[in-house]
Amino acid sequence: MSKLTLVPTPIGNLEDITLRALRILKEEVDLVVAEDTRKTGLLLKHYGISKPMASFHQHNEHRMLDQLTQRMLSGERMALVTDAGTPAISDPGFLLVRACIAAGIEVECLPGATAFVPALVNSGLPADRFVFEGFLPHKKGRQKRILAMLDQPYTIILYESPHRLVKTLEQLSAILGSHRKASVARELTKIHEENARGNLGELLEIFKSRDIKGEIVIVVEGKNSINPEDDE
Repeated sequence: MSKLTLVPTPIGNLEDITLRALRILKEEVDLVVAEDTRKTGLLLKHYGISKPMASFHQHNEHRMLDQLTQRMLSGERMALVTDAGTPAISDPGFLLVRACIAAGIEVECLPGATAFVPALVNSGLPADRFVFEGFLPHKKGRQKRILAMLDQPYTIILYESPHRLVKTLEQLSAILGSHRKASVARELTKIHEENARGNLGELLEIFKSRDIKGEIVIVVEGKNSINPEDDE
């Protein structure tokens, strides 16, 4: 029976994969569709899994959609993985999921690793309601997106790359206010994991003179969390 299973993979520590995910990758799929077959190959090798793989990333996903859906319609079962975390969360996956649903192919998503969840919970900021912004545009539309956050009442979550972290903290501080409480999570689940907390101004001072490595999650308090006196 044709089926697509979205399988979260570790964001750093290789132990952060579920027994169910390993079983499905090893026993229940015919093909592993991977963002980077080299990285996924290392993960599969670590767990003694040997499966055919196909590459599916932002540069070929439109071209691969029809081929993959047709293979599933013919009866193949596939697992979709990305380099780290849950597919379709700021990674390729959405287009394939939508195509499978339109074609009547069963889609299943396993629970598992996602970087923003531990970063949010570990920030100390309200986690009952939040807005996930993903990556900001590099140039066009960047300032407009940040301005739209100004009156956002809920905790805001952003992904960022190491070489743009300081620029982003500068822009967030300038537009949202340097007093906004925030945290920067870096190298989550790895040996050098770091969770820096403070306000945007303080975090900017911490990171602007450092050599920054690792993937970044920025968490910023929403407007409703700010003390009225601070907001003035």
